[in-house]
Amino acid sequence: MKIKKFTAAILSTVIITASIVGCGSSNTSSGESNNETSGISIGLATDEGGANDKSFNQSANTGLEKAEKEFGFQYTVIESQKKEDYQPNLQALVDSGCQLSFATGYQLADAITTVAKNNLDMKFCLVDTVAEGDNIKSIVFKEEEGSFLVGVIAGLTTKTNKIGFIGGKDQETIVKFEAGFAAGVAAVNPEAAKGLISVDGKTPGSTVKYADSFADTNKGYELSKSLYESGCDIIYHAAGGVGIGMFQVAKQLKEEGKEVWGIGVDMDQAISLPEYAEIILTSMIKDVEKATYDTAKSMVEGNFETGITVLGIAEGGVRVSESTSEKVSPEILARVNELENKIKDGKIIVPATRQDVMEFKIS
Repeated sequence: MKIKKFTAAILSTVIITASIVGCGSSNTSSGESNNETSGISIGLATDEGGANDKSFNQSANTGLEKAEKEFGFQYTVIESQKKEDYQPNLQALVDSGCQLSFATGYQLADAITTVAKNNLDMKFCLVDTVAEGDNIKSIVFKEEEGSFLVGVIAGLTTKTNKIGFIGGKDQETIVKFEAGFAAGVAAVNPEAAKGLISVDGKTPGSTVKYADSFADTNKGYELSKSLYESGCDIIYHAAGGVGIGMFQVAKQLKEEGKEVWGIGVDMDQAISLPEYAEIILTSMIKDVEKATYDTAKSMVEGNFETGITVLGIAEGGVRVSESTSEKVSPEILARVNELENKIKDGKIIVPATRQDVMEFKIS
């Protein structure tokens, strides 16, 4: 994998280099792949979390690396350091010859819309929100559904009846994680859900915190320490690299003899962060890896389609991590499976907003 940490200030001077060592180059991992697809170039521009965030961006990158090895296209990654990098980084991918450029995260929506409009002969894929454009594919997930399932696990596991949530930024996509999680806890343990539920349908609940970042590990440490000290014994994060700070605190408290848990997101973080596996109760898998792999495959096979793809439980887009069974009882997992099937069958509509959580009922 080649990761180019280009910054907005110097992009204009490195675009020529990018065309040589980026999309236009041959990766050694592609040497044994199908030479018929070697003329295709694909790129990825991440949000500020970076390609090795052990979560969302890494999942997207993993899917594309898998496709690269299988299909033999040329692939490059550009990591964004701040929001001002988004548009220049996407344009750099285009300028270096990428016929398909991925952007990961809702924060890149405006950037990809602009770059796609200015490069109608190229194709683009935005993961996590919808962008309009005749040459853009948007992939969105029903994060609330997967978060509901880990909420059920948390609600049936907690000993203190106090559960927390840490989000990256207080924005529609991340609120879907928060809302689904709160609803899942409420479905099986209303008392434990009280701090997670908004009192006015607009502001976060008392045990919901936002870091205003997807990369600030120290902020994650600070917020989670406060939540654990307030009595929360389980915290779920949807905050990229911020969540590592949460796992650090949980591990320290565990070593002090306290029974606390963290819940991972996007990838099975008991695997992507093995040093924290002992305190990761479960993870909500958001299968960005499969989504990027399938999209790259469609480009190689000549059937790439623009428009909006929505992936929830029924489509296999979100689920509970496989490692969950190592720490969660069969009785709890049976309850999770029961509710998962009801969601799949449309008998439960999981709320995706704070207001909807306030009105949510389960029969």
